[in-house]
Amino acid sequence: MLDLCVGGAGALQMRWARMCVQEAQEAGEGGEEKGRSMSSQAAGNQTASGAADDYSDWYLDEPQDGQELPAEGAVPSCHPSVLSGLLHTCLAVLSVLVLLLLAVLMRRRQLRPRCRHGGPRLPSPVDFLAGDMTWTVPAAVFMVLFSSLCLLLPAEDALPFLTLASFPSGDGRTVTLRGPWKILALLYYPALYYPLAACATVRHGAAHLLGSMLSWAHFGVQVWQRAECPQTPQIHKYYSLLASLPLLLGLGFLSLWYPVQLVRSVRRRPGAGSEGLQSSYSEDYLRTLLCRKKLASSSRASKHGFLSRAWVSYRNYIYTPQRGFRLPLKLVLSATLTGSAIYQVALLLLVGVVPTIQRMRAGITTDICYLLAGFGILLSEDKQEVVGLVKYYLWALEACYISALVLSCSLTFLMLIRSLVTHRTNLQALHRGAALDLGPLPQHPHPSRQAIVCWMSFSAYHTAFTCLGLLVQQIIFFLGTTILAFLVFMPMLHGRNLLLLRHLESSWPFWLTLSLAVILQNTAAHWVFLETHHGRPELTNRRVLYAVTFFLFPINVLVGAMVVAWRVLLSALYNAIHLGQMDLSLMPPRAAALDPGYYTYCSFLKIEASQSHPATTAFCTLLLRTRQPRRPQDGLRRGEEEEGMQLLQTKDPAARGVGSRARQGRARWGLAYTLLHNPALQAFRKPALSGA
Repeated sequence: MLDLCVGGAGALQMRWARMCVQEAQEAGEGGEEKGRSMSSQAAGNQTASGAADDYSDWYLDEPQDGQELPAEGAVPSCHPSVLSGLLHTCLAVLSVLVLLLLAVLMRRRQLRPRCRHGGPRLPSPVDFLAGDMTWTVPAAVFMVLFSSLCLLLPAEDALPFLTLASFPSGDGRTVTLRGPWKILALLYYPALYYPLAACATVRHGAAHLLGSMLSWAHFGVQVWQRAECPQTPQIHKYYSLLASLPLLLGLGFLSLWYPVQLVRSVRRRPGAGSEGLQSSYSEDYLRTLLCRKKLASSSRASKHGFLSRAWVSYRNYIYTPQRGFRLPLKLVLSATLTGSAIYQVALLLLVGVVPTIQRMRAGITTDICYLLAGFGILLSEDKQEVVGLVKYYLWALEACYISALVLSCSLTFLMLIRSLVTHRTNLQALHRGAALDLGPLPQHPHPSRQAIVCWMSFSAYHTAFTCLGLLVQQIIFFLGTTILAFLVFMPMLHGRNLLLLRHLESSWPFWLTLSLAVILQNTAAHWVFLETHHGRPELTNRRVLYAVTFFLFPINVLVGAMVVAWRVLLSALYNAIHLGQMDLSLMPPRAAALDPGYYTYCSFLKIEASQSHPATTAFCTLLLRTRQPRRPQDGLRRGEEEEGMQLLQTKDPAARGVGSRARQGRARWGLAYTLLHNPALQAFRKPALSGA
């Protein structure tokens, strides 16, 4: 009996042998029934006692005291020195204090005349319609906010300072209710970063000091957490660290920008003048608009040669900065958020799939032969060759996935650059008073409730369209590259699994017939059914034309089926590539109003053109300057404000006296034309008011 147990232990491990020895000593040498029971234990069956043995402790490499070994590649638990909930609670309290101090500062400094006789009011986080508002701080804050929302997706705790409790469900499982708390987190993060953006709109030294403290606190907390716990178990061990790079970039920029502005505000003289009456962008826009004739004549003189034409074509498709025009802040924020969305979605698609394929390829053994044989697939008689082929196919699948991801990101980024050119063209046309061809959409310049809602949600819609468009492109391109790789390129390269080529070989009469029919019709249309008389093509041989049309009708039905498949493929590919663009309707012009993205874009343009027209801003600036006491350093002559000639002052002193009357005439007519076609002023004209 002892020899039998020792022989069975040679196939198992040493602890199993010790158990066999112990049972053999208790049972004695003459127990045959016990011997059969031990033999059944050596074969892996249950004992004769009827109680199921626990086989989990039969291996020497398992830990004692019921502990489990971590899985391969598992992330060890992280225990930070300071709880994350405590840090975020301090940040939330600090943000509330900064917001209250900003409200008190605005009240005491009387930065808004309407607040003089009322209580403290909250500052605006971003002046979206201000033409001269710096775009760097809003772009950084929105990038930080979007990155925080992306990190919220795989997080177990919806709110960083709140640990959710688990409760048993009806089927015995443990359930944690996270849905309502994640909805609440969608409002918590905008409130958390609200003061960080509002410190830039107050434009005061104390606000810059508060912004410096708050940005340093946010940046320090994020760096502290990533340094202590760089690995997380969600999705991938380094996903949280990589996804937080835009967040750290935005907070790092703000932690440098606010101190620089604080130093500038300290060095600035107290009576340096108000920034509210200085509108450099609107003046540059109006100066460029009124001097466009001279610029156009000089540019036409230089338009010759291949390089010049290539540069013009490049500027029509790739956005380059243009003198005298600046994109609205909303469009800059949309471009920034689109870049962040491309990075976040690409990172999620990369770390969520590629490591899994790599682990599958590394774990392939000869057992894969039996799995494939169960499905009737026999790659080779040699098992090692089958293992090599399966690993090679998995590597090809990984290459197709990465190639599709790179192609999707590149096309999305190129469409973003192309959209910026379209935005600039449409806004310039609206600023000139032109009516865009927007299909059946309303053309009146007055803002409406729907237009305001569309303007508010434009950047958010653009971000969501970019994320979904990139995901759809990834799916389509991955399927396309996989089909091409496994059905065309790899069979032709290795000479095996020629399924598609064999199908084409067996059906070559069908494809040859369709090809000959198409070639025959095109040749006959060119040489038989068309004749040129007196320089004009005319239809001839009508009887032959009618006969050929009748006889080729069945074949043309089959050709039409192929054309329909090609049309569906091209339509799907075109719509997938342009799904993230809101300046292009994916529906025909008559149904463009049914496209919610395009309708939102058109309404957004209407609000931007009517509420932030740079010519109107420059005109209002001139009116406000006439009511201000003139300072000696201004040096403006009498009558320059009413004519707008300070916008056309040349830097050459010798040319100031030449053609002054002509410049005044151009300035008057240019200003009159601009005000006549300004959408913001059409509602306040006498006919409109009398009709109302």
